Amino acid sequence: MISSSFMMMGVSTVLGIHQTGLFQAPFLSNELGQCDQTPLFNRSSENINCHQCPLVSNTDFVWCEGLAGSMIRLKRKYIFFFFVLCSISVVTMLYLALGAEVPQSISADNNVMGFNDREAKLAQRVREVEEQNQRLRRQLSLSQNQLQFVQESAMAANNEAPPNNNNISSDCDTGHEVPKCEVIHIAIVCSGFNSTRDVVTLIKSVVFYRRNPIHIHFITEPTAQRILETIFVTWKLPSVEVSFYQADSLKEEVSWIPNKHYSGVYGLMKLTLPRTLPDTLNKVIVLDTDITFATDIAELWKMIQKLNSKQAIGLVENQSDWYLGKIWKNHKPWPALGRGFNTGVILLDLKKLRHMTPSWSHTWRLVAEKELMTMLSTGLADQDIFNAVLKSNPHLVYKLPCQWNVQLSEHTRSETCYSEVQDLKVIHWNSLYKQKVKNKHIEFFRTLYLTFLEYDGNLLRRELFGCDGENKEDSEEVTSLEQEDECYDFRRESKLQHRTHLYYIDYEYTPVVDDITLVAQLSMDRLQMLETICNHWDGPISLALYMSDAEAQQFLRYAQGSEILMKRKNVGYHIVYKDGEFYPVNYLRNVAVENVKTPYLFLSDIDFLPMYGLYDYLKKSVAMVDMEVKKKALIVPAFETQRYRLVFPKSKAELLSMLDMGTLFTFRYHVWPKGHSPTDYAKWQTATTPYQIAWEPDFEPYVVIKTEGAPKYDQRFVGFGWNKVSHIMELDAQGYEFTVLPNAFMIHMPHAPSFDIAKFRASKIYRSCLKVLKGEFQKDLSRKYGLKALKYLNVEKT
Repeated sequence: MISSSFMMMGVSTVLGIHQTGLFQAPFLSNELGQCDQTPLFNRSSENINCHQCPLVSNTDFVWCEGLAGSMIRLKRKYIFFFFVLCSISVVTMLYLALGAEVPQSISADNNVMGFNDREAKLAQRVREVEEQNQRLRRQLSLSQNQLQFVQESAMAANNEAPPNNNNISSDCDTGHEVPKCEVIHIAIVCSGFNSTRDVVTLIKSVVFYRRNPIHIHFITEPTAQRILETIFVTWKLPSVEVSFYQADSLKEEVSWIPNKHYSGVYGLMKLTLPRTLPDTLNKVIVLDTDITFATDIAELWKMIQKLNSKQAIGLVENQSDWYLGKIWKNHKPWPALGRGFNTGVILLDLKKLRHMTPSWSHTWRLVAEKELMTMLSTGLADQDIFNAVLKSNPHLVYKLPCQWNVQLSEHTRSETCYSEVQDLKVIHWNSLYKQKVKNKHIEFFRTLYLTFLEYDGNLLRRELFGCDGENKEDSEEVTSLEQEDECYDFRRESKLQHRTHLYYIDYEYTPVVDDITLVAQLSMDRLQMLETICNHWDGPISLALYMSDAEAQQFLRYAQGSEILMKRKNVGYHIVYKDGEFYPVNYLRNVAVENVKTPYLFLSDIDFLPMYGLYDYLKKSVAMVDMEVKKKALIVPAFETQRYRLVFPKSKAELLSMLDMGTLFTFRYHVWPKGHSPTDYAKWQTATTPYQIAWEPDFEPYVVIKTEGAPKYDQRFVGFGWNKVSHIMELDAQGYEFTVLPNAFMIHMPHAPSFDIAKFRASKIYRSCLKVLKGEFQKDLSRKYGLKALKYLNVEKT
């Protein structure tokens, strides 16, 4: 029975001490530090005990939580090993039995089956082996059931599904879930017009996946702050708060550092975050603006819990050879640990950094001063200094898995970090070429980026969280409207606050005395007018563009590909994102007017081309008529042509000649003569000096007025009809004098009818509701301006 004892010893080694109900997994090797000699599964606790200690390899960290999943594979190996031992034991016993001498004294007569002594002995040993095998199978089955029970108990405690063998994830990854209403804090440094566009795409990707409230801390300069404030005020994302910190007050701390990076001084601002952010904030995720998320940011947030008592900074290893000095010949990078770390995604334990000795500010300053003596300047802004600090203080860094910062620079080796889509967490476009960088998987990454770039941001307003502090007042004004009202759709859309992105493209303006800004609004179908208007008008322009997220990207590509538009830095493009059924014409006009930086504005429309030299002529006229003191509205007479290709008149004389020949007409003379007849075109043809005219019903001229104190357009008028008429009526109610300029003109270019005018002509309800809104506006005007506005009540409702 020696072989049987050998077999039992082997099986006992495989199974562990099953009698006590304890299944002992193999202990971790000494390479794992604190994880040495620690059992992973203990039935007495009926839970999985994973330790926060990494399995170190040459390239990545593999977390010890993965052992929970790998036990499934270990279990199968033990079963196979068990049957191999059994087979060896059976063969050994057969060999010993067949080779052993049988005592001659045993009589064949004693064998009732008629076996001889050798056969009887063999049969007896076979029966013994079968009985032992059956006992071992029962013991193995018991141990398997115990292991399965432990796994299912742990997963039930964490509300998880059983593991999938094709994509095994550890229980420790989800063992510390972020509470539903815990606020996740994000810090972003943002400056300049282009960065605000990147921020919107970043926020879309974060909000799309998130399941927690978010508080975003922006380090900005004044221009970017105004743009971002407008974006978030008009976006109205649920459970998203924003705070702003002035970068100008932080420049002194970092401006002394020479920096060759394109981000300039703002690329060094992350170093100041422990001092800049509120003392009550203990941890934060710091993100670059060129980041795209592919998962819930809460997964990254909970990884801060893995930092030990000394670790304060979580970073992903750099995925290029930059800090190895192999990018080009004689390349000398800043000092770094190994490959170095990329600072596009950072976990900061602010509390530890504030209480470290010496202080964080003192530490990085000391290191920077030391290295700058030989390096002279930074090449990668704050990243160089972070790496130099961690080189001297390696205990501060916690190495994040590489999926949390998949870097797409020119020299990246990020493909070693991912093999499937599920591996991707964060994509970092850390190249000067951004989405045009060369990468063998660039089409996949670009598609993911474009998904959020063109995603309708209005859809992100619809989430429900159920956490305290949510703003529930936004929709009260809309829900208070009576849905049975025939004009409910018009009233509802007049209350909408459209998501707005100011200064979508770079804008520069130098103040000029008596300067005038041309104001207009447009949709995608009028985009071709931009270049022509820029050729006709040299001064500042403020445009409100009504577009979807995808159309905004088409416009951006169109503008960046236009030499004419790119030369003009004094044109402000303000994107108002589509929402609703009607074209919000007066909302758009108000957005354009509110962002005029000049003392005067010229209220025009996108279909009109101003005469050549009109900008200079209007500046002179403003000074002549003393608009600084008196409320005056200077009228620019409007004409139209039916020809798409027009030889534009260069003077009033040429225009009068074309008017006589029938090439030009007074604007809407055959459709809506009341709109411009008070201009008195007959008098204008011979006039040499400005002349004053009186207001008349339905008058809607194009005027130049003072920016300060200009009344807003009434936003109840959406779509077609009475949008300009109502504004001119209020100018008259405020006492503006209407003065026609004798040597100014503008020409309306032909175009297809808009969708809203088609609805006006086809829908009786549309026309009826417009009359109702006109009447309500006239009554409101009378109440606002008193007796002098009573005349507007008698205006015929047409």
